[in-house]
Amino acid sequence: AASVIALSKQPLLIIGKGAAYSHAENNIRKLVDLCGLPFLPTPMAKGVVPDNHPNCVAAARSMALQHADVIILLGARISLLMVVFLFEIQIDICAEELGNNVRPAATLLGDIKAVTEQLLEEFNKRSWKYPSNSEWWQKLRGKIKNNEERSKVVFIKCLTEHNKLYLWYLFIPTVYKPVCLNTTWQNIKSKRIVILYSPFRLDAGTFGTMGVGLGFAIAAAMVAKDHTPGRRVVCIEGDSAFGFSGMEVETICRYKLPILIIVINNNGIYTGLDANSWEEMLKFGDPATCVPPVSLLPNARYEKIMSAFGGKGYFVKTPEELQNALKASVTDKQTPSLINVMINPQSERKKQEFPWLTRSNL
Repeated sequence: AASVIALSKQPLLIIGKGAAYSHAENNIRKLVDLCGLPFLPTPMAKGVVPDNHPNCVAAARSMALQHADVIILLGARISLLMVVFLFEIQIDICAEELGNNVRPAATLLGDIKAVTEQLLEEFNKRSWKYPSNSEWWQKLRGKIKNNEERSKVVFIKCLTEHNKLYLWYLFIPTVYKPVCLNTTWQNIKSKRIVILYSPFRLDAGTFGTMGVGLGFAIAAAMVAKDHTPGRRVVCIEGDSAFGFSGMEVETICRYKLPILIIVINNNGIYTGLDANSWEEMLKFGDPATCVPPVSLLPNARYEKIMSAFGGKGYFVKTPEELQNALKASVTDKQTPSLINVMINPQSERKKQEFPWLTRSNL
């Protein structure tokens, strides 16, 4: 495995949640620094190596996955969030996962912490480090810079998926130091934007089980209450995911758990309709037959559910309102809060540069 890495021209290390489970963050950080490898974290591995580490190429994720010639899969499982067409080295504690999707050139079976210790020993003997001035690094850094410049244009517009995530990027990690819990909608979006400095993120997992956020948040808050009372639990969900278990707000208020819930409300399961479009649709007849099935009621006031049970609810439409709501929720450290964030229901992500959702791995 070490020889394959040393001979690679365009290597990429993918850090999975197995690395977080094994508490191997110190070894992996040493490995990244020692070998100079570019890396990508999967959602629940964010913080194993800090997102602001210079070797993190999350901002050039698509390019890195598309063009890497050797991928080191470190405790990660292939899912809809991370499609890999080629990987050479797979490291996992479960033997049945080795070669389950694509036939690897090398497999290492064992606990991530133990395996990374062995890799560190081997690379210390070899004194090998991937050159930071390589053509691969130049391409990755160029793509990162290009994507950051493109994002700045989006952030100055009205409240969309992009600039509300940017506000969390600036605000939540520095003020809350949270346990951050996300459901399917946020797996895809927040993994790119929220910087975490230690592995304390839970999400819907490999199979994208929508609606688990509030249950996870309650469990995390009960643990934090006894062991880390100075830290807050943040649950970030889409409006449709909140609908699966929204009445757990009563449980949160009953036990006085100071959880912050952020609902990203685009009036739909994927994309919804704004209020005017909704009214136009109703002119055609019964909403059961004329409204798209993925559309939810526009401008639903989810924050009032929290208020009804004694918590604090905030309805926001602008970046300024969002920032004020976040600051207010920090001030009150005893009361649960829900911020209902309205975004453009038709906002879309940029076009993918390669067909990772449609191309077959066969």
